Amino acid sequence: MPGTVVLGAQWGDEGKGKITDLLSDRMDFVVRYAGGNNAGHTIVCGEDEFKLHLMPSGILYPHITTVIGNGVVINPKVLLEEMENLHKRGISCEKLKISCDAHMVMPYHLALDQLGEVKLGTAKLGTTHRGIGPAYADKADRMGFRAQDLLDEKIFREKLNVVLERKNTILTKAFGQEPFDPDEIAAEYLEYAKRLARHIEDTSLLIHRALQDNRKVLFEGAQGTFLDIDHGTYPFVTSSSPTIGGVFTGTGVGPARIGRIMGVAKAYTTRVGYGPFPTELDDRYGELLGEKGAEFGTTTGRKRRCGWLDVILLRYAARINGLTSLAITKLDVLSEFEKLKVCVGYSYKGKIYHEFPPHQTIFHKCKPEYIELPGWQTDIRSITSLEDLPSQAKRYVAFIEESVGVPVEIVSVGPKRKETIWFSGDMRPKSMEEGTFQCLEDFEPPNGL
Repeated sequence: MPGTVVLGAQWGDEGKGKITDLLSDRMDFVVRYAGGNNAGHTIVCGEDEFKLHLMPSGILYPHITTVIGNGVVINPKVLLEEMENLHKRGISCEKLKISCDAHMVMPYHLALDQLGEVKLGTAKLGTTHRGIGPAYADKADRMGFRAQDLLDEKIFREKLNVVLERKNTILTKAFGQEPFDPDEIAAEYLEYAKRLARHIEDTSLLIHRALQDNRKVLFEGAQGTFLDIDHGTYPFVTSSSPTIGGVFTGTGVGPARIGRIMGVAKAYTTRVGYGPFPTELDDRYGELLGEKGAEFGTTTGRKRRCGWLDVILLRYAARINGLTSLAITKLDVLSEFEKLKVCVGYSYKGKIYHEFPPHQTIFHKCKPEYIELPGWQTDIRSITSLEDLPSQAKRYVAFIEESVGVPVEIVSVGPKRKETIWFSGDMRPKSMEEGTFQCLEDFEPPNGL
């Protein structure tokens, strides 16, 4: 059974947590492949809401083995706190596996992240101050600490002494800060080792064997295509690869193992932090999108910038990732609008671009070219079948399909599991029950779904 990938097709915050949660019902493994606790997924089940940061979304299902791949950078303190909070709510983390090659966020990464942003002043990138960028930088500079280093105290201490010599010089000379004590860090992290050691293993081999045995594996993305370090709106990006390439480098599986790549996109567009955003709305429409969509970051709580849907971005995401399908979220947020705009091109110095521009200056300074579609102005959150969706909403979704060239497989009309319209039934969950994380094994989708 080939693997399934769920990834973001915009600037993150697309609702991947809900989509991963829905698809997890039919999976055996859910694997996180990139990012750190600078990302977050919110999952609503009945009256329960779960905000996950490092933990793969499949953790809510007892039959699933959840994996944190080698492409993720882990703050062990944050991970343990998240595990404790889940345990308190009755969710077991016993089947969690952590790649022995996953790098760790260290205390000096947090300090350097915050101090670096302050020093940039008005040119700052808008990082989450979680130490993610410095951790990935050390990984590339071959000064990083991996999860497996926790398992050998001698190696850990030796490496720490060497690395801190350089880091403390930067902190004291460049920023006037107090140096870090290697013994204090070692004591803290070796204590984490006692609690995490049994979860650490060769997850690449684990996933390989699972796929060989025809087990169903879902690879879960964090953030989105336009935050990719290579393919995003650089330099206003993250430090990892949320795109399809990150699946392979971040888990140790090959491309032939992937059979389905689902891109998740909101029915409009949002982004957090700084950087270009052609369809951003600084008016009452933008405020209404933010209000109705509850547009605040899961991890940081920062208010998201809102704008009309941009199909140029989605077409680029489809090309870069080789998307086989789309999941459209928050269609219900558009229900109050009489008319809807969709960006179909960019205008710059008399030229219209119908593909993502090859130069950042064009994207920073371009003006969006819109078409207008009719709204439906009726509540659709209770609708669960395509037939009952208003004709204007169907047209909106069909326009996305036609413009992007990728079929829509799922449309979300609310945050809850049951507030979902399935355009294709082979991935439909066996149970859409609210308030439970246990599958109903005898539930099968109706004919025609």
